[in-house]
Amino acid sequence: GANIGMIFMMAVEQEYDELNMAIKLFQNTMMRCRYSSIPVIVAPHGMTLGGGCEMTLHADRVVAAAETYIGLVEFGVGVIPGGGGSKEMTLRAADLFHKNDVELNVLQEYFLTIGMAKVATSAYEAFDLGLLQKGKDIVVVNRDRQIATAKQIALQMAEQGYTQPVQRKDIKVLGKQALGMFLVGTDQMVAGQYISEHDRKIANKLAYVMAGGDLSEPTLVSEQYLLDIEREAFLSLCTERKTLERIQFMLTKGKPLRN
Repeated sequence: GANIGMIFMMAVEQEYDELNMAIKLFQNTMMRCRYSSIPVIVAPHGMTLGGGCEMTLHADRVVAAAETYIGLVEFGVGVIPGGGGSKEMTLRAADLFHKNDVELNVLQEYFLTIGMAKVATSAYEAFDLGLLQKGKDIVVVNRDRQIATAKQIALQMAEQGYTQPVQRKDIKVLGKQALGMFLVGTDQMVAGQYISEHDRKIANKLAYVMAGGDLSEPTLVSEQYLLDIEREAFLSLCTERKTLERIQFMLTKGKPLRN
């Protein structure tokens, strides 16, 4: 994952410009993976959490070891995925919208994957969470063959005449109708004492990003638009005392704090 110690130091010293630059650099790196002129294959195994998961989401193809524990776990340290993870899950949900389908249900599933910090306990489970994509990503059972298989796929893609993908500007976001549903949901969860006040704050920031902001109607937006509001939400959470307490607890105790 990303270096939360560095994020903590910058946030404590209120170096928000530097923190903004660091997150933007991370986002740009992910976008370079996605829009490279050569095929990018990611081969995750073992613990692939947070930033590691975001890198996996942006590959052309993923060759995952069967034993891969993958997930966007940023909620545990009081922030949302800031390296393109929130953007990518919004994009993937939008790609699953079908005509006359209830689009909110699809978006809600992807929202919960991040909001509940779900971690797939194997690469096969990662397909169910939308972290790996069927028909594109593959699973290798024998760890010793993983890198060889990844190289083979990279060469195969290059030989077949790989062309650089075009940046997406057609991501359908649902605006206020999705945002309203998420906000009501988080209020009910606080009322039922399932989540804390601070959990609600983080969930509402994530809801804002995945709804594409406070738009009055469903709109098509670009990836950069989503990355910008994702970064803004991440930075605003870094100014919260309870988020800093969560990061500090994770750094010292190695487990999430519920505050």
